Amino acid sequence: MFRWLKRIVLVCCRPLSRYVGLSSGEDGVLGGEDLPVLWHRDLEKHSCGEFSCAMVQANQVCEDYGHVEPGREGTFVGVYDGHGGHDASRFACDNLSRHLTMLAREKGTIDEEVLNNAFAATENGFISIVEREFHVDPTIATMGCCCLVGVIWKRTLYVANLGDCRAVLGHIGRFNRIVAEQLTNDHNVRIKEVRDELRALHPDNPNIVSRVGSSWCVKGIIKVTRAIGDAFLKKPEFSLGAIPLRRPVLRADPSVSSRNLQAVDRFVIFASDGLWDLLSNEEAVQIVHTYPRQGIARRLVLSAMNVAARARKKYDELMNYDKGVRRALHDDITVVVIFIDHEMLNDELTVPGMSVRGFVDTHQPSHFNIEQEVATESELTETEHTETEPTETEPTETEPTESEPTETEPTESELTETEPTETEPTETEPTETEPTETELTETELTETV
Repeated sequence: MFRWLKRIVLVCCRPLSRYVGLSSGEDGVLGGEDLPVLWHRDLEKHSCGEFSCAMVQANQVCEDYGHVEPGREGTFVGVYDGHGGHDASRFACDNLSRHLTMLAREKGTIDEEVLNNAFAATENGFISIVEREFHVDPTIATMGCCCLVGVIWKRTLYVANLGDCRAVLGHIGRFNRIVAEQLTNDHNVRIKEVRDELRALHPDNPNIVSRVGSSWCVKGIIKVTRAIGDAFLKKPEFSLGAIPLRRPVLRADPSVSSRNLQAVDRFVIFASDGLWDLLSNEEAVQIVHTYPRQGIARRLVLSAMNVAARARKKYDELMNYDKGVRRALHDDITVVVIFIDHEMLNDELTVPGMSVRGFVDTHQPSHFNIEQEVATESELTETEHTETEPTETEPTETEPTESEPTETEPTESELTETEPTETEPTETEPTETEPTETELTETELTETV
């Protein structure tokens, strides 16, 4: 049924394949491995299926970070799109999942409150760094990060976002067709509803949103209305004197939603706005649905790059564009595709989950375990009680004899100090008991008995 549609997609991709290594062959083989600004992990396992992730760097220093942490009980996904520098996005990548895991362990579960608190802890942590470093480097107050987080937990998908990163679900609809469903709202003033919301929050500031060229911007500076960081738009002491603030212009509270996973749900695409500026929700979902899983995130990135090259008519130069210069064609792009295999939703991951982070390219064991960790901690506390209580109760059992309490209860160091004055065996058999303290205690005990 979809064979004709697949052929159309292949025909559309064929003229572009020679520019960024996007194959037009029926086998779906990809290229792009020799592109130094492209990073990818083509297929890995997570708690209920497989995932693919890829990134391409456009800025001189990559401001995007991606993070997938599959545990035995669930899967964490993070996409962090920095602006003004990479400090805020790197901080969020390093800390948001940690806060989420810690808070979930304390509560014993994951819910929308835990997600909100994890974002608040990350925001407070970065603002504290700004407060400490501002007098040394004032530019840190202008650094911010759009954040998109997804968590699969007990057959429920939680999604939280700040800014204009986006999560799009692919599910089977009527007539067995793939349907794209956007799970997040873009906090970007190009959307009229977002502009209206911002104006309603700042009725005394008619210039809260203004046009800069062909784009709408907050205070003529930034397009997003929510982010981690951007302290200069949140606190007057960091405004650098250029933008007087009566109240915070940007917010750090995420939009959070949850969805019980259904049998028709097939995959979720998590991506920074660098992808969505070039591909529509429907185009991205159709690509994932049409092609093999292996390398599908890389295929999405390469498809977006081809769209950018075609728009600027820079086919021949695209492969030679270095980071920094490449920003004229497209933004940093981060893509994570999470496939949902429903037969695995009730099973624990059979192999240790591997935490994957790009662009820093780390691949290490996952620490994203909630209930299992809570159970382990409670078991440890129980065993500690059972181990310590006998040492406290044993003296009460031996004390009633009153004949030999001091020789059976004390530690080895106490025995060495008290035994020479209280017992005589040390004088009668010095050569046999002096070699070790353990031998001394055994001979004395046998003699006292």
